[in-house]
Amino acid sequence: MIGARKTVTTMLAGMALALLTSLVVPQTGTAFAASEVRVVVNGTAITSGDVAKRQAFLRLQHQKADAKSAEDQLVEQTLKQQEISRVRMSVSKDDVDASFARFATGNKLTTAQMTQILEQAGVGVAHFKAFIAVQMSWPRLVNARYGNSSKMSNADLVARMMQNNKQKPETTEYILQQMIFVVPANKKGIVGKRKGEAEASRSKYPGCDQAKVFAATMRDVSVRDLGRILAPELPPEWKPLIEQAKGNTTATRVTDKGVEYLAICSQRQVSDDQAAEMVFREEDLDKAKSGKEAPPENANATKYLEELRKKAQILRP
Repeated sequence: MIGARKTVTTMLAGMALALLTSLVVPQTGTAFAASEVRVVVNGTAITSGDVAKRQAFLRLQHQKADAKSAEDQLVEQTLKQQEISRVRMSVSKDDVDASFARFATGNKLTTAQMTQILEQAGVGVAHFKAFIAVQMSWPRLVNARYGNSSKMSNADLVARMMQNNKQKPETTEYILQQMIFVVPANKKGIVGKRKGEAEASRSKYPGCDQAKVFAATMRDVSVRDLGRILAPELPPEWKPLIEQAKGNTTATRVTDKGVEYLAICSQRQVSDDQAAEMVFREEDLDKAKSGKEAPPENANATKYLEELRKKAQILRP
């Protein structure tokens, strides 16, 4: 859970949040010619209808929206989707739906309003959700293959610090533990009871050093040492709970494993190279999210995609 450090906001960084307010005139009534196959990627057809939807999507992002740009994006997305399916690392439909809902909420819209805007713009919900699914799944696949090895060089760090008045930025370092009150898949009816047990245990939590001994006094409770987590790495589902924590534990959450809370073993401000890199990357993603800049390139992701492209059979009838 904590390892899944990409948020949907980050995944959708290339999509300017201003798109919803910029759509003043609904583009309803657009007439499309009968769909014809434009590209075939390893047997998967991309039609002119698909291209038209991607062009509409690009317009919402205030990006170049010619047919070639849309077609190129769809070829890339199809290659990624095929690889994600091959290794069975796709996020679930529930994950995508939840991300769609969060994106709507982030733009102060209901999902129904978001759906209406996408339909009126000629994009459609299915097209947008397919984009979300790949954007969420692809980084997991890249990290699984290459690990978290994409580091800023010393030269890059120095250059960024020069832009930052020669100062290394600070961020908060947390040492965390995860307390899990297990709920078996076939016993979801006990979630309420387990939640009460988890909440009651928070006031008695003895600290990280004694946590495993403490857990042993209760039934079906496990402890995970999460180690050092920097503030920019906190996943969105835990970040507000950690920031709002009173004392050394967070509020509880119900997850697919059961009822959980995090224990904050320690926290302090740090300004080492790793912290600086995390802060700079977060700044880059924030700029991309606002639409001011494109999201930063990931060398491993680019390499992986190029390998897929070289092996692919891409036909244009």
